Amino acid sequence: MNTVLFDLDGTLLPLDQDQFLETYFGLMGKMMAARGIEPKPLFKAIWTGTEAMVRNDGLMTNEEKFWRVFDNVYEGDAKALRPLLEEFYQTEFDKAKAVASQNPLARECVDLLKDKGYTLALTTNPLFPAIATHYRIQWAGLKPEDFSLITTYENCSYSKPNLDYYRGVLKALKKEPHECLMVGNDAKEDLCVADLGMDTFLLTDHLIHKGSEDLSHHRQGDFNTLKNWIEALPILTK
Repeated sequence: MNTVLFDLDGTLLPLDQDQFLETYFGLMGKMMAARGIEPKPLFKAIWTGTEAMVRNDGLMTNEEKFWRVFDNVYEGDAKALRPLLEEFYQTEFDKAKAVASQNPLARECVDLLKDKGYTLALTTNPLFPAIATHYRIQWAGLKPEDFSLITTYENCSYSKPNLDYYRGVLKALKKEPHECLMVGNDAKEDLCVADLGMDTFLLTDHLIHKGSEDLSHHRQGDFNTLKNWIEALPILTK
């Protein structure tokens, strides 16, 4: 094993998803209302576009899929909204960090792995543009430069838990499944990589497990357990 894939929200970035979404849409709605735009039709179009990205079949990027669906379902001038949404991410999105926090162990684990020569990838579900993903990386006390690959809606054509998303990650990194470990907190979206032959570590600090599947065969634990495991990993030849 020479490569570690990290999920972001709930893994490297402690975050309550419901609270984050409430804040995210609250900030967006406030900005759009100030511009005379009714938030509800906008939110409906965003959710419909997001669902389309989750079901994306690889024929276009998630970005292209989102905007194609958004343009079709939004009850207004969709083209006029694009620059406003770009402005939102540039000027307002960062305020949502108020509902996020940092875990110093995330920085320590990333630094340990980098010092030992491991390749790191940030494999968050690619439903956001790069600017929003980079902000969330910074909220976690990390830097985009810490990772050889960051998945965003611009560079992916599938989403979790579609295994083709992970196949795309492997192709981009030029790695085989047996060379990689996936670290995440979502039993469905992150542990599915085991079906490709990839090793897994289920982070239990903010565990998401909506099913009844037995997870005992997966390596798992809190951030302290993960750090101890990383400390025991061999140093790779650089």
